[in-house]
Amino acid sequence: QVKLLESGGGSVQAGGALRLSCAASGYTYSTYCMGWFRQAQGKEREGVATIDHDGTTSYADSVEGRFTISVDNAKNTLYLQMNSLKPEDTAMYYCAARGVGSGGYCLADFDYWGQGTQVTVSS
Repeated sequence: QVKLLESGGGSVQAGGALRLSCAASGYTYSTYCMGWFRQAQGKEREGVATIDHDGTTSYADSVEGRFTISVDNAKNTLYLQMNSLKPEDTAMYYCAARGVGSGGYCLADFDYWGQGTQVTVSS
């Protein structure tokens, strides 16, 4: 059974940094495509960053240049390094996983989700 467990959230002042971690069990990251999402109170969930099984990354415009997604395959752990944090980054952050299709491309839907970790950035 695939399980994802996030950690590393907390409260920081604007301009500060946090590193989120997502530990996986039940599969290895090298066979899945991963992503970080967030949901602020009263708002819809939005994608933050993704990393494919081949290492290709993508970022939302709002975090480009400030956040970095990475994977440590030896530890089966996904990371999100968040620098220069802003109050608008305040949200619950979730990691998620989706499989790889027979053509070697990431499937469209994220099937596995963690429980989330709260990030609060004060001005």
